Amino acid sequence: MIEAFQNINKAFESKVRLGIMAVLMVNEDADFNTLKELLSLTDGNLASHTRALEELGYIVCQKSFVGRKPKTSFRATSEGKKAFKTHIEALENFCLLYTSPSPRD
Repeated sequence: MIEAFQNINKAFESKVRLGIMAVLMVNEDADFNTLKELLSLTDGNLASHTRALEELGYIVCQKSFVGRKPKTSFRATSEGKKAFKTHIEALENFCLLYTSPSPRD
């Protein structure tokens, strides 16, 4: 059973980080306010989770200005995409392993 957890990434145990990566996997990038709205998060909560993913090298942050307003955008790195895909595949394999009919049935 331990083998089933081998590729599950602790960085994605948080539903917030899982949500951030899911959004960034299907969008080239997403700005701070979009992520905040989609995931129903507070500014502080989103900031701490994006910082953690950034420190792991899974996302990159780009700060710019639109007019006079600051804009913070995020995108998944190739390392982050690979780690997320591996994590999702591990979860799928775990589910398949324990939902398949047993040989005794």
